[in-house]
Amino acid sequence: MTLLPARILAILALPVLAACASTPKSQEPAGVPGYEGIQDGAFFIEPVPEQYLFEGNRRTEVAYAGDEAPGTVVVDTYARKLYLVGEGGTATRYPIAVGREGLSFRGNGVVGRKAEWPSWQPTANMIRTRPDLYAAYAGGLPGGLQNPLGARALYLYRGGRDTMFRIHGTSDAASIGHATSAGCIRLFNQDAIDLYNRVPVGTPVKVRSEAESLALEGPQMIDAYGRLVPETPENIAKKERDLAAIARQEAKDRAAAEKAERKRLAACDRRGIAPEECPRPVVSGTSVTVGTRG
Repeated sequence: MTLLPARILAILALPVLAACASTPKSQEPAGVPGYEGIQDGAFFIEPVPEQYLFEGNRRTEVAYAGDEAPGTVVVDTYARKLYLVGEGGTATRYPIAVGREGLSFRGNGVVGRKAEWPSWQPTANMIRTRPDLYAAYAGGLPGGLQNPLGARALYLYRGGRDTMFRIHGTSDAASIGHATSAGCIRLFNQDAIDLYNRVPVGTPVKVRSEAESLALEGPQMIDAYGRLVPETPENIAKKERDLAAIARQEAKDRAAAEKAERKRLAACDRRGIAPEECPRPVVSGTSVTVGTRG
């Protein structure tokens, strides 16, 4: 079917497409203290959106009950927390995201190397097992905002050899506090820079076992939003309420989408446009953050 110019203009004016119109943007806030946008060399690190800095998911000073010496980095992959042990029974606690490779290391090591805006290259095994994700990066990826190692990386060594275990930054702020499909230990880029500046090469690193995590952090649970929280009666009840609220919102969203679809087809029908030729709103694509190891 051939569309006349007038008909094309009419289609573009359909109410269902009105949401695509641009509106003036107000000035962006500076950001949450400690997580503001920063210029770091040639790169500008965006501020961390406040919705990702929920309680327990931001850098903070806490009382520390472990017996590690001050200056030790302690990684708890089960509680998804990293501690830099301080003096007098205190520590700085950082939220982390944990991938498959982050679960593969246990015990002790040392920071054998540090890098700012590190380059990254997948291992031969990664390329062989997941060519869809890693083959495009076989030649390596230079440091930058799209690099999965983020702004800083700490490389864990044991017995003078690289363990392939990394503590590093990420531009994928939404992943922090969650389990991820791949990667080692991720922090917000702002936290990775903070930790990098406070931890020299040679710093001891302890990765807790599940039993150690349970003894020091207590039992954990996944809440309605996929976040790890202490398993308490209050959090169990809150999860039930949140799941019910999510289900209600999803039902409203489905109803709204169905209504919008009916309006779209009705508008085309009034103009004599066949359903299969009725234009759909443009949906932006999504980006994929590859995992990290090596």
